Amino acid sequence: MEEAGDSGPLLLCLHGIGSSSTAFAPQLATLSRYVRVVAWDAPGYGESADPAGPFTLDDFADTAAALIRQRGGRAHVLGVSWGGVIALRLAARHPELVSSLVIADSSAGSGTDPAKAEAMRARADELAEVGAREFAERRGPRLVSDAAPDALVARVTDTMARSVRLPGYRRAAESMAATDLRIADLAAVTAPTLVLCGDRDEVTGIEASQMLTADLHSSVFVIVKDAGHLANQEQPEAFDAWVLAHLRISAGIAEGL
Repeated sequence: MEEAGDSGPLLLCLHGIGSSSTAFAPQLATLSRYVRVVAWDAPGYGESADPAGPFTLDDFADTAAALIRQRGGRAHVLGVSWGGVIALRLAARHPELVSSLVIADSSAGSGTDPAKAEAMRARADELAEVGAREFAERRGPRLVSDAAPDALVARVTDTMARSVRLPGYRRAAESMAATDLRIADLAAVTAPTLVLCGDRDEVTGIEASQMLTADLHSSVFVIVKDAGHLANQEQPEAFDAWVLAHLRISAGIAEGL
């Protein structure tokens, strides 16, 4: 877990399925001037303990809820990709804990399509077969655009190689494969939501983000130019500007800060 900032409302950051708290280095550096930023390592990732047994999306969401309660009882929640799916389930299950949402390059879950669900479950077997480094070398470059600098590609790949392991990754993949947020969750989310997507995201893509916006009660959709799936890392200045604008409205942060 990484933390920065000592005043203001809490911003809890939930990383993607192939990442960890270190993915939010740009947000920890910039947004901590305005809010208290906490970036977690999901159970089974980074410095967090491995789940003792089966761990569903509800379990990930409830773990995030417990973290919010420990830190004061309410939070603005920023989720990237799989982290966005967790954030939406969290907001549906625990609306009293979520002041607002930022959902970046995410979807309604892999359970929206049987082929996507099967492919998601197969990832854990691939990780077991080739190991974390080879797994990351195969997948890391896909998470940014083809215009991303080599240093960013290397950083994304290294983060994945250091972060993913079994059984945590298998639990995460299963949680995505079993989830279709369209069934009940999106309609239950009442928190104001900013939905962001990189215009070069070829992992989840713009259409999946637009679908979320259409089904949420109170949402705004923004495209981040010149960014792939990890828009928060590839275009952090633009990404953070949109997040801050959202927080100024939803958290009442003064313009002068």
